[in-house]
Amino acid sequence: MNWEPCWLPAADVPETLRSPAQAARWELEQQNVESALSVQPQLGDAYEITDGPEGCRIMGGETGVLYGAHRLLFNRRVGLPLPVGMRAPAYPFRMLDHWDNLDGSVERGYAGKSLFFDNGDFSKDWPRLRAYARLLSSVGINVVCLNNINVQPCAQELITERFLPKVAELAEAFSVFGVRLMVSVDFSMPLSYGVPTADPLDDRVQAWWRERAALIYRYVPSLFGFLVKADSENRPGPYAYGRSHAQGANLLARALKPFGGRVVWRCFVYNCLQDWRDTHTDRPMAAYENFADLDGQFEDNVLLQMKHGPFDFQVREPISPLLLVMPHTAKAMEVQLTQEYTGQQIDLYAMQGMWDEISADLPRGTLSGVAAVANTGLSRCWTGHPFAQLNLFAFGLMAWQPMSSFKTVTRLWAQLTYSLQGVPLQTLTDSLLLSREIYEKYTAPLGLGWMVNPGHHYGPSPMGYEYSAWGTYHRADREAVGVDRTERGTGYLLQYPPALQARYRDPATCPEKLLLFFHRLPYGYRMRDGRTLIQRIYDNHMEGVWETRQMADKIQTLSAVLPEEVYQTVWERMEKQITNACEWRDVICNFFYRLSGVRDEKDRL
Repeated sequence: MNWEPCWLPAADVPETLRSPAQAARWELEQQNVESALSVQPQLGDAYEITDGPEGCRIMGGETGVLYGAHRLLFNRRVGLPLPVGMRAPAYPFRMLDHWDNLDGSVERGYAGKSLFFDNGDFSKDWPRLRAYARLLSSVGINVVCLNNINVQPCAQELITERFLPKVAELAEAFSVFGVRLMVSVDFSMPLSYGVPTADPLDDRVQAWWRERAALIYRYVPSLFGFLVKADSENRPGPYAYGRSHAQGANLLARALKPFGGRVVWRCFVYNCLQDWRDTHTDRPMAAYENFADLDGQFEDNVLLQMKHGPFDFQVREPISPLLLVMPHTAKAMEVQLTQEYTGQQIDLYAMQGMWDEISADLPRGTLSGVAAVANTGLSRCWTGHPFAQLNLFAFGLMAWQPMSSFKTVTRLWAQLTYSLQGVPLQTLTDSLLLSREIYEKYTAPLGLGWMVNPGHHYGPSPMGYEYSAWGTYHRADREAVGVDRTERGTGYLLQYPPALQARYRDPATCPEKLLLFFHRLPYGYRMRDGRTLIQRIYDNHMEGVWETRQMADKIQTLSAVLPEEVYQTVWERMEKQITNACEWRDVICNFFYRLSGVRDEKDRL
């Protein structure tokens, strides 16, 4: 199936498997491990492993015994003690959102074409699809959305009788590994079927969705539900009819409720027609402004999916303030595995450190789920860059146990995937742990964002979005850079609880890696180490290139211990990353020199 070892031993999944418990038994047999399985349905995804005189035993729900089997096998393969005791996931819903289109393309996809679709139809590569379900299940992912959140007209047919039998066939195959399917739907779909409106309070619209839900669940009774993006980036939604997002989401939720279905309603909502001259409107405030006052108004089968930060998956963002409110509403945090702004699976960028920072600010019990935009495709290694597999692996483990050690997770992945030990294991682990900071230094340090090429978002273009309607401004001029988001500026800071307001309000105490996200500062501003702001910008970009080259030198030492094709693919991308880092350094440093007129103290420009 793959030319590189994945974290799972390669094996063709038998078509005869019919349940997660059978899959658990098969996984144990594949690795010649004897363990008694005891299925206790009430335990659901939880499992308990015991090791006594009569041998190893896994007790859990139907899916729990499968998760327990994988964890037992992981530990055995790397020589760790058995994970004895009761384990349960922190989040009941652990979702992967594919942005796949029926023609086989993937929006913001960097790992080849779609796993699910090809040329207007479903893929027929069943061995690969079953292997993918197994791969996701091994790290505890239990919901997969098949199609792009930006639903194309042809994709509306996924919930018609043309495609529902095929959705049902795929759902059955994935259910063997405890993975349920979800589909993205278009809010205005009734308009395409003769209903003259999509107003969520109109009886005809409500009847249409009830009938559609009954049809869907007749074919696919296990369907998790619908994923919806509305009133954002020109997607239709309830605002067109003067209705709230709660009224829009509840329309679909009530249609799905008799069948146990859920609506995952995305909170990525903002006005994308902002005038760049308007210095008061602030795009990061949009999610909170659109949703915070709706707490308690959603049906209990609605799950609000909120991006982890207030912008759009930039290199570094603070926690979204929306995640910290709405205590009477079910919420899921959304992260992005596909590296749209973080290297596009060319440049290395290990993501768990980002999630750990966000999780540290989340009170316990805040979330019902987590979701990630998938980074997988028909690439022979699933993720384009072989090392980008780490992000998918870490996402699954984070969903089970937030704040698991970043180093431990990275090391475990490297051991399972490449059987590394000693110095090579330490080399790969250290390189991955540092990769985010290195990328940040040569692209967008200090909380800056959006200095990317419009459209494809790879490589530097410091003014690419500065006069756009997308509200993505750094406002650099000859005197200063950054946006004042305190009470004196846009007021965004006031969306946070008092403790976080106090953390971010004063430039002297604000975390420096978020400094220019919250504050507008002159180039002569003195940083805590005594350097000026402009010198810090120069130094970071220079250091970023130097550290990229150091990382490349370390990765070269792995040529003898990685499979040859894996190493060649990694090295080809490493060379592209060096080129990209140099381009970022030269463009951004010269951009700020031309604006400020301040030379680099070390005369490197």
